Formats: sequence, structure tokens, C-alpha cells
Amino acid sequence: MNASAQHPLAVRTTCAYCGVGCGVLAKPDGRGGAAISGDAEHPANFGRLCSKGSALGETLGLGTRLLHPMQRGVDGAMARTTWDDALARVANGFADIIAKHGPDSVAFYLSGQLLTEDYYVANKLMKGFIGSANVDTNSRLCMASSVAGHRRAFGSDTVPGSYADLDEADLIVLVGSNAAWCHPVLYQRMLANKRARDAKIVVIDPRRTASVEDDDLHLPVAPGMDTALFSGLLVHLADTLALDYTYLAAHTTGFTEALVRAREIAPDLTAVAAATGVGAADIARFFALFRGTDKVVTCYSQGVNQSAQGTDKVNAIINCHLATGRIGRPGMGPFSLTGQPNAMGGREVGGLANQLAAHMDFTPEAIDRVGRFWRAPNMAQREGLKAVQLFDAIGRGEIKALWIMATNPAVSLPRADYVRDALRKLDLLVISENVISNDTVAAGAHVLLPAAAWGEKDGTVTNSERRISRQRAFLPLPGEARPDWWAVSQVARRMGFGDAFAYRSAADIFREHAALSAFENDGARDFDIGALATLSDDAFNALDPTQWPAHAGEPLADSRFFAAGGYYTPDRKARLIAPERPALHEAPSPAFPLLLNTGRIRDQWHTMTRSGLSPRLGAHLPEPFVELHPDDAAQHGLRDGGCARITTRYGACILKVAISAGQKRGALFAPIHWSGETAATARVGALVAPITDPFSGQPEAKATPAAIAPVTYALRGFVLSRAALQLPAESWWARVAVRGGTAALFASNAPAAEWRTHAAELFGDDVELAEYLDEPRQSFRAAAFQDGKLVGCLFVGPAEAPPQWDAVKALFEAEALETQQRRAVLSGRSTDGLADAGPIVCACFGVGLHTIRDALESGAAVSVEAIGQSLRAGTNCGSCLPELRKIVAGAKVSETA
Repeated sequence: MNASAQHPLAVRTTCAYCGVGCGVLAKPDGRGGAAISGDAEHPANFGRLCSKGSALGETLGLGTRLLHPMQRGVDGAMARTTWDDALARVANGFADIIAKHGPDSVAFYLSGQLLTEDYYVANKLMKGFIGSANVDTNSRLCMASSVAGHRRAFGSDTVPGSYADLDEADLIVLVGSNAAWCHPVLYQRMLANKRARDAKIVVIDPRRTASVEDDDLHLPVAPGMDTALFSGLLVHLADTLALDYTYLAAHTTGFTEALVRAREIAPDLTAVAAATGVGAADIARFFALFRGTDKVVTCYSQGVNQSAQGTDKVNAIINCHLATGRIGRPGMGPFSLTGQPNAMGGREVGGLANQLAAHMDFTPEAIDRVGRFWRAPNMAQREGLKAVQLFDAIGRGEIKALWIMATNPAVSLPRADYVRDALRKLDLLVISENVISNDTVAAGAHVLLPAAAWGEKDGTVTNSERRISRQRAFLPLPGEARPDWWAVSQVARRMGFGDAFAYRSAADIFREHAALSAFENDGARDFDIGALATLSDDAFNALDPTQWPAHAGEPLADSRFFAAGGYYTPDRKARLIAPERPALHEAPSPAFPLLLNTGRIRDQWHTMTRSGLSPRLGAHLPEPFVELHPDDAAQHGLRDGGCARITTRYGACILKVAISAGQKRGALFAPIHWSGETAATARVGALVAPITDPFSGQPEAKATPAAIAPVTYALRGFVLSRAALQLPAESWWARVAVRGGTAALFASNAPAAEWRTHAAELFGDDVELAEYLDEPRQSFRAAAFQDGKLVGCLFVGPAEAPPQWDAVKALFEAEALETQQRRAVLSGRSTDGLADAGPIVCACFGVGLHTIRDALESGAAVSVEAIGQSLRAGTNCGSCLPELRKIVAGAKVSETA
């Protein structure tokens, strides 16, 4: 449907965050911003957006943008340069290193944030023309185990079902997936099904997360033991004669071997309970639900994939669906919930080091086929290095040049401090980015190339259900920013490959990508979008969300795979896989008695370079934290709201303590989002072991042995400023976005009087400074005014009774203050006409805890539904509903529920 016909002021595009692939309507305001709303016509979300998608308009500013090419001079300093000089340095640098050390001495590291067209061109240059497969992606950290599991079972990386199955399933099993926070739009579809059709939901997760409703079955499986649970399920299905023997015989092989192994791993209910740490009664209930429910969808995500045995976990799940024939039909099948907006598109173009474009592998036939299609002079002949191994090779000096696009590996990879140090050893580090600074850039880039950002990009992405959507530009390219595909093509031309990279637009690239998918494809390959290979520029611009396959000569339609077999193996039959016995790669020890599990929180994304710009998103969980069970907190001398040092063999962090009964005993949970740019000591990736799955190469991010100990700070406080902040080096701090400036929450052992000096340093000499110091109570407060406007605040108090910043932040964010309000700033209290909303609960609409409690106490709202009607909280993405229920029930709201 043409966007202009239905929404004359809006541009239809696709969200920049997770793999749900929500449609977005963006209405530019003419001042560099845009109003953002959900696209009711997009089949992924039907108009609903999560808190992050709703706040996209707050992330469009240019304050943190890289707007011009830059390169490092002989003095080591970065300076602005021209595109011609920057491209020449990249092309000549790569060519010289290849000439001296061979093609495997260079590498690309890409991202699921790239558009398909960017991915395609980079993959083509490296694998077809440079002649190395050393091109991998941060999708290796996300869904690589799903890819490997699909390929082992199906012969192809095929997602069998679609989102519509979530509406039709009678049982939804969430495995290692906090969908309420990480895929909230899909989770709301699940809850709608539950309300309308009484569908049951089972959540399999060591933590009791926001995805667990009161009437759901929660199985707090021990870390790493998913394979034992699903092996036990396969045994149970066999023993109760609940298998689909007709489907097994006609469309699968390997059942006997898989069942024999399952019996070795989990011979009976007692063994499953012992391995998983889950009560036998709850396991029996889950087995009975799966056995007795025809329409079952099993959704799995990072809790399954990010494991040293992730591929086996995926195949253990798929085995149960294959054995019962519950695949490819409405309301049933295994379903991988993808983490990034274009992880799927990257897989389609061979963005992983062990794949070729169009879902082809490194077989002699496929290498020849792709080489002939590209007319490539130097096709890579073997798989390249996967992400963790790639950076190991950099650390050893084997890879001399690296081009990083749209990702921040110095934060996100395991053993992140090692990665950061390895980057400094490169002869040439090229980074295509849209932010001027992050931990990876700071590691020592030689060339920075300004990339187009969301809102300026033009191309396609593919979501978790195989649906290709357009990402359209609704803002002009700022400064000298350019699309990533353009920069890669320009380098390719300077390296002598101009004829193969003469693209004029993203549409040119997409047509070639679609044509390759159909090239010599007689149905033996799943990925085929040949119907889109002849789109005109206008048709490409107007392309509606389209699910693949899209065969030439056939009408476009939604589809499912494998209901009647037809797998992409040589005999067209699926493979049931016998997994290895589940085991932790490294068990806890006296030195490291706990297991560290890492993951995401509701309102932040990856390393916060985009989401961290939004004041709304920063208001929910503003500080990096570690969550642990009350018993573990007591054993290690920790208090809720205090600080703790978490240590592993690879690094250490200091994080705020959050005590939660929903956390499994013996385990820690810490979010991945904070970096050296946004917090003092919260680079959680630096703690994670560099252990990888042998099939997928995906790192184990859920079970690193760790120790924890209290860290005591005498004072806590906050600072708000219109200008950039530089806190004292000895402080523990976390930056937070606020309207009109920047802020930080901090802890310190410096006495309150010393912060009087820091206030003068922070706010400068040209301000009017109002101060209050109470040394006996270790309290200091300062407010800086300039021409009557509040330009800064600094509050410090005892750690056991820290100053609260909600009211002060509201005053700081106000356009102007009346005299009474100016006088009240140092009190830290609300003033008439400027309500203190309290800590944010609903990020979509900015509804705070105090506002919600006031509505309950006044009788204006008496239920979650009434809160939604009067305050709108919980009525958009729904990810705050678990907290709203706790507030209504009068319970303490867990900050990490």
C-alpha cells in the first residue's frame, strides 16, 4: 500500500531495534526530528510499538553523530579529512596488507544493524574479490546456534512458521526468552491469544522474569540444562505413544539415534528433575501439556542460543516437534525469536563467515555458482574465522587490518578487555559508524567513516518470520554521512573491482541479491526471492512487507515450511539430531562460586549508543546492576541498593545490587548495555568467558563462573548539567539521558565538603551557584543558574539515605522556573505546578511510580485496567504490566522484574 495515499505526512519504515521488525510511521518535523507511531498496516505489529520503538524520535539528534570522515595522523591524533583521502587510505591499506600477508590477513566485522544491501556488498567484496571468508558479524553473538540447529535438522537455515502461529497456538513455550521485555510486541500477541482462546504459556528460564504471569507454568531450569529437559520430553512422548509415526517415517531420519541418546541423558522424570533442578511435578505438568496439546509453538532466544551447547539445545527442541509432526502447520512449530533488526537479512546474504550468499554453504558447487554469478576473480574457497576466533587472530597478530561496521565489539564480545587491547595491535582499523565516540572507536581507529543512521538509510531488512520490509529515509543525510554500501563500493572501485560494484542505489543491490537467490535454484534451496529481482525503482520504493520465499512467476503470499516434509537435505528428509550430554563448560569453584548470566533489560538496546540518548528510556533502570537471590545476598554480605564487585577469570565490574526472589540461587544476572562511555566500571562483556559452541561458534554468555563481594561507598548522589560531564576518576558513576542536558548518578568515598570543589569544576566560573553544606550529615547540594535558567545541579548525601532526583530532574527539564521554584531547587522537593512523577514505570508514556500510586490512593484508578484508562500506562507495548500488577497489589516493585 502506497504510504502517501494513506499517510500523506508520514513515511512508512521499519523499527531499528529487535528482530520483530515492526512497521513505523515517521512524520518529519522539519527541524531534524520526527513524530513516531506504529504502522497499523504492517503485519508484524499492526500499529503497536514497544517502549524503545515509541522513543525513536528522541534518538534522532546530531549531538553524538560522526558527520565527517576522520583519520589518525602521524601524531596519533584524529583529524577531519576528505572522503577521497579516507577511501584511498582504506583501499591502499587493505591492498598493501593483502600483498604482503595474503587475503586472510584482513577481515570485516559486520552487524545486524546493517541493511541487507550493506551486508550484501561487504560480503561480496570480501568473499568474492578479496578472496577471504574472514567476514563475520555480531549476529554470531545472537542467533548463530539457531542457524546451526536449523541447518543440521532442516538442511537449511529456515524458520518454518510465522507470527500468525502465536495467535493460533494452544500452548506457547518460551525457552530462554524474556519476551515481555525483549520482544514485547510479540509477547502481547501471546497474551491476547491467552485471553481470547485460553492458550497456555510455559516459561523455561532460570530467572522468574516479567514474562511469567501468575497463572503460567515457570520451570526455573538450571543453567545449561535445556537439553536435558527436552531430551526428557522426547523420551516421555515416545513412552506415552504420543509420536507421529507417519510423519517420522515419511519425512525424517535419525529418530532412533536421537531417542537412544535422549534416554541416556534423561531416562525418566526423576533424572530430568535431578539434572534441571526443577520439581518433578512441574516437569510432569509440562510434559502432559506438550503431549496433550496439538498446537504447540516453542519460542526460543538468547537463553538457548548463547551457550557452549546452544546448537544441541536448539536441536533438542526441534527433535520434539519433528517427532510429533508439529511443524509447518498453523499454530505449531519451533520458532527462533531473532535479536537484531536484520540478523535474518545478514544470514540471507552470507554475512556469517561459514556461509555464502543466498543461504549457500562452502561446497565446491556453491562456491562455483556464486563465483560465476558475481564474475568474481578470487572466490574464497573455505569458511572464515567466526567472531571470537577472529579477534583471537587479531590478538595474535595474524589479522593485520579490520573494517568494523555498525557495531561495538570492544563492549559486546566476550573477554571484552582483551578485544579492546587486540584492536590496538592492528596495522589498520577502519570503523564505519554514526557516533563519533564509543569504546571501539576509542580503542584506536585509524580511519572513521561517517555512516547513515536510522531515518537516513534506504534499503531492506528481514524479520524473524522471513518478512522483508523497507527501511526508508525520512531525513536527509547530515554532514558528509553516506550509506555503508556506498563506502564499501567506493573502496572496491579503488581496489580495482569497479565493474562489479557500480551500484547507484540500494534498489540496484537488492535486485542483484534477489537474482542470486534464484540463480540455478531448482527448489533445492529455501531462500528464493526471484519474484523481486525485476522490481523497478518505483516498485522497490513502494514495496510492501513481503515474506519469502517469493518465486518468480508466482503470486506473493505468506507461507510456512515443512508441513508435508520437503526439507533441504539430499534426501529431502529432516534429521533428528542426537545431542551431546549437557554439561557446564566450567563449573563453579570455591574461588568463583556463582554463575554469571548476562542479558538485556526492557528499555535499553545493545551498547546504548542509540537508546541511551532517550530520556524516557533512561528513566526506568538508570544504573548498571547485578541481580541475585536474597540467600546469596545474605551469604556474601550484600544489601539491596548497595554496590558489589563481580569478578571472573577475565575481568571485573562494580554494579548496583538488586535483590530478587525471582533470581535462581547460585546465579547472578547482569545486563550487557553499559560501556566505558556510559558507566565507570560496568563493561559486563569483559567478564564473559570466550567459550564457544563447537558447531555455531556462538559464545557462552549465560554461565561464566564468578565471585561477588560488597563495595562500600560512603556517599551517593546525582549531577545534572547542560554541558558534558566529567566526574572525578575515583567515583562510581552511570550516565543518564535527561531532557535539555546530561546527568549521572554516582557513588563516592570523598567527603561532602570535597564535592563543593567538584561543583565549581563541573559548572564553571560563569554561573551563579547556590550551595548548601551540612558536614556533620555529609550532605552537599548545589544549583547553578545562568541568566535565570537552571543549568546544573549536584546533590550528595549519605549512601544509606541518598538524595532522590525525581523532583530536581523535573525542575531541570522545565523550560523556565518561577522564583518560588528556583528557591525550592535545593530542597529537592516538588513545587506547586510541577508534579514529581517519581521513578518511571511506563516508558512509552512517561508515567512514574508516584503518579500511579496517587491515582490508586485517590480512587481515580483501582486496577491495572483503570490505570491504563486514566494514565495510559500499560496500554502500548505492555512491558510494564508486570510492575503495574505489583503496584496495584501493594508489593515492592522490583527494579529488574
